Amino acid sequence: MDKQLSMKNSQFDIKKRTFQFALDTLKCCKQIVEHEKEYILSKQLSRSATSVGANVREAQNAISKADFVHKLSIAQKECDESGYWIELLIAYIETENLELNRLLNESNELLKILSSIIIKTKENNSQIKR
Repeated sequence: MDKQLSMKNSQFDIKKRTFQFALDTLKCCKQIVEHEKEYILSKQLSRSATSVGANVREAQNAISKADFVHKLSIAQKECDESGYWIELLIAYIETENLELNRLLNESNELLKILSSIIIKTKENNSQIKR
């Protein structure tokens, strides 16, 4: 399973990238709590953003291709949810937050990458069965 997940081109390591997304999101949420005194949305975002990387890690240890796809599908859903919370925070906070905009862009990119991995894994699995 590790081969499917790594795809370690110089710019692309989904495990490292989702870890960095979680870390950057936590730092941003900490700033939002300190400066904006906003607790609920930032907590929701923290939970969903950290779940993306956690589920990517779980997928790495999947016991089957179906389990691998299932775990990545959860990561994909959590990534989409993170985008929602980021969009909501951007709309709610009255001052422009460039870090939130960057995180929104990253969540959208991660969503595309996760979708691509899931689609390719399903395609490869269906070709093997033929």
